[in-house]
Amino acid sequence: MWSLAVLPIDPCFFQVCQKSNSSEYQFSSFVFSVSFPPQLSVREHAAWLLVKEEMGKEGLLVEKDDIVQLKEAYKWIIHPLFLEELGVPADGKSLFEVSVVFAHPETDEDCHFLARTCASCFKPAKNKQSVFTRMAVIKALELIDDDDFHKNFRSPPSSPKAPCTAVDIQCTNGAIFVAGRYNKYSRTLPQTPWIINGERKMESSVEELITEHLIATFKADSFNFSSSGREDVDVRTLGNGRPFAIELVNPRRVHLTAEEMKALQQTINNSSDKVQVRDLQIVTREAIGHMKEGEEGKTKSYSALIWTEKEIRSEDVAVLDSMKELKLDQKTPLRVLHRRPLAVRVRVIHTMQSEYIDEHHFRLQLKTQAGTYIKEFVHGDFGRTVPNIGSLLGTTADILELDVESVDVDWPPALDNE
Repeated sequence: MWSLAVLPIDPCFFQVCQKSNSSEYQFSSFVFSVSFPPQLSVREHAAWLLVKEEMGKEGLLVEKDDIVQLKEAYKWIIHPLFLEELGVPADGKSLFEVSVVFAHPETDEDCHFLARTCASCFKPAKNKQSVFTRMAVIKALELIDDDDFHKNFRSPPSSPKAPCTAVDIQCTNGAIFVAGRYNKYSRTLPQTPWIINGERKMESSVEELITEHLIATFKADSFNFSSSGREDVDVRTLGNGRPFAIELVNPRRVHLTAEEMKALQQTINNSSDKVQVRDLQIVTREAIGHMKEGEEGKTKSYSALIWTEKEIRSEDVAVLDSMKELKLDQKTPLRVLHRRPLAVRVRVIHTMQSEYIDEHHFRLQLKTQAGTYIKEFVHGDFGRTVPNIGSLLGTTADILELDVESVDVDWPPALDNE
C-alpha cells in the first residue's frame, strides 16, 4: 500500500484516455505499458521485506515471486477503467500500445543509498542522464542483504505527499506490411532514391512512387522497402512484375477492406505511367520471408538487345539456342564493387533463345539463376565474367537494352481484382 500510494489512478487514467481519443489511431484493443521511476522499486522492496517478516512470525515462508508485482497490480486496477471509457479490451498481442512514463521527484533520493552499498551496479553511461536506472536499482536490490537495507531505508517507508506524475504519454501502432508486385516501364527510374554525395541524381524512384500513397493512406510515420532483387535504373521490369513488401511504421490506420486496397492500387497506378502495381495486399511480417527464402535458387527471365562489333548471320547467334545449363564464373562486377565484396560467384544460364535482327544486332531471351549479372554476361566485364556472349560468338559484344520479363517467385498470392 505504501508503494501504491505513490501511483496516481484518476489523473493518469484521464490523461491516457484523452491522448488515445484525440489521436487518429485505429484500434480495437490495446497494450498498456508503464515505466515507473526506479526509486519505486526500493519502496516495493521495503514492502516485500515487511510482508516476509510478518508472515515469518506466523511460521510461513513467502518467496518474492509469490507477491504480485506493483506494475501488475496497477494494471489490474486501471485496465477495467480503460475498457469502460475506451470501449476496447487490453490485449497483450494488440498492435496499439499506450505507454506512460512516470516520475516522482519527491522520492528521487530513495535509491541513492544503493550507490554506497552496491557501487559496482551504478556505472555512468553516455546515453543515460542518471546512473540510477531501473535495471541498476533492481540489480542492487538483488545483491543487498536485508540488514543493510534496513539500516539505510525505512520499512515501511514514509507515505509520500504527492503521487507520481505522468511525464510522457505515447500512443503507437505496431508496423503493418503491404505487399504486391510492380512493373517498371521507364529506363530513367531507379528502384530506390539515387543520391550520390548528398546530391539527388534522379527525380523519383519506384520506391517513392509507390510508398507516397501508402504513407498518406495508412498515415504512417515512415517505411522500409524491400523487394525480390532489384533492376538497374535503365532496365524495365515487365511481365507479372517484381514482388515487393513495405513495412509501414506506426500507422494510424491498420485496417483496409479489399475494396479500399483495390482503390489504393488504382490510385498508385493512375499517378504515374512509369510504375504500375498489382496484387496489393496487407500481409504478415512472417509472410515476407517467402519473398526472400531460397532466393538464389529462383529463376528470372530477361530480354536483351545485343550489339556485336563483328558482322553476324542468323546461324551465328543460333548456336546459343542449343546451350543449356551454362555455368558462369562471375567476379563481382566493377560497377558494384564499391558496395559489394569481391568474390567469384557461380551462376547458371538455364536457356537462351536468339532472334536475329541485322548484321550487328540480335535479341536474346534468357532464363537464368537469380543473382546472375546479365549485362556482364553479355560484354564480359573485361574478362571478369566467363564465358560471356562475346567469347561465345568470338566478337566484342555489348548490351543496348535489357528487360526483366519475369521474376519466378510465387509470392504474394495473386488477387482476382485486376
